Amino acid sequence: MHSTQQLQSGELAGAKHIKISENLTDIPQALYQYADTLEVLDLSGNELTALPNDFARFKNLRTLFLSNNKFEVFPEVLSHLTHLDIVGFKANQIKEIPEHALPVSLRWLILTDNKITALPHSIGLCINLQKVMLAGNQLDKLPDEMASCTRIELLRISANKLQSIPAWLFSLPKLAWLAFAGNPCSFRTAESAIEVDVLSWNLIEIQQQLGEGASGNIYKAVRKDSASDIAVKIFKGAVTSDGLPVDEMRACIQAGIHENMVSVKAVITDHPDHKEGLVMDLISSDYNNLGFPPSHVTCTRDVFSTDQVFTLAEVIRISRGIASVAVQLHEKGIMHGDLYAHNILVNKNGHPLFGDFGAATIFSPNDPALAKRLEQIEVRAYGCLVEDLLNLLAMDQLAEAAYITEIKNQCMNEDIESRPTFKSILERLQI
Repeated sequence: MHSTQQLQSGELAGAKHIKISENLTDIPQALYQYADTLEVLDLSGNELTALPNDFARFKNLRTLFLSNNKFEVFPEVLSHLTHLDIVGFKANQIKEIPEHALPVSLRWLILTDNKITALPHSIGLCINLQKVMLAGNQLDKLPDEMASCTRIELLRISANKLQSIPAWLFSLPKLAWLAFAGNPCSFRTAESAIEVDVLSWNLIEIQQQLGEGASGNIYKAVRKDSASDIAVKIFKGAVTSDGLPVDEMRACIQAGIHENMVSVKAVITDHPDHKEGLVMDLISSDYNNLGFPPSHVTCTRDVFSTDQVFTLAEVIRISRGIASVAVQLHEKGIMHGDLYAHNILVNKNGHPLFGDFGAATIFSPNDPALAKRLEQIEVRAYGCLVEDLLNLLAMDQLAEAAYITEIKNQCMNEDIESRPTFKSILERLQI
């Protein structure tokens, strides 16, 4: 974190990356002395409402974060910054995006948790878009011009007012991670159709926090009535980059039990702050994350430890386990939406556990055409996962992995109709 005092002193001369959060209401004039070198600017967590016209002086800017400010209109001046790659306006008050305000160079657009009612038709000119985050707005449709954005791989449109999913979306050849829960067009299982145990908060003793995600906190706890160790997730209730926690919770419950999935055991009742929560098995400490979330450079693809290496047997075991989970989820009318290595835990034997339903969408089992299209999208995500695993395969076993490579290629086929089903993938991996 930097300060305006550092800006004014010239201490940051030649800086490529500057981050300031000091309740700013205007762009500091001292910032312009870095206009020729600055590539990454993070002014999140301020009180900004607009950008001045001379902001176009930051001609080398590639990444701009303005989250948690007070913008109501997307700044048109950004269209003049021809190198902008990533723009983030999460949690502002944006209602309007003027035509041609979006930089056509954009690869990653973050507009989560605003008040946007319509996207400009000119978004179709942003043909480099790969990652589009639109959850938590008031969109009732997507412009048909977005069909030209054929490089989109990840699309978050949950918690909007979409009446339908446009047909062109299912023809995007690279789309692999989609979330659209919490819209009028999304399907909700009747409460009576979901069977799950309940556990009173009064029977839970929280011991320590294990982690924090966008939708909630996870704790290690003990059941007082059985003295057994459990994991507890308490939801925050606010919209996340993936959607609404209530939709995540319902998908977790509906997913059921599977040996390769972090499964829900009970729903928490009687929370003193009236918060929603789930009880799950406590995962053994010998399980670790298979990968890490994408970086600003990789955009849609996970990153991995440089020393991570798998045997072919481990690659097959992980691939088979996740395919098996995917079969069950799609049979139950659930698209996970975030099928990634960073949502998978593995132990030293290569046994996978799949979790994190924050981007999951429940769809109607009475619409086989939709079910097929959603599976085809998720199959591509699975192909990306297998590709990542193959990149971690021991070099001396590459020649033996030809059939796994073939499965991967078929899953990632841009001829969407040629992709295999999860059932057929699983059958081919039963060796």
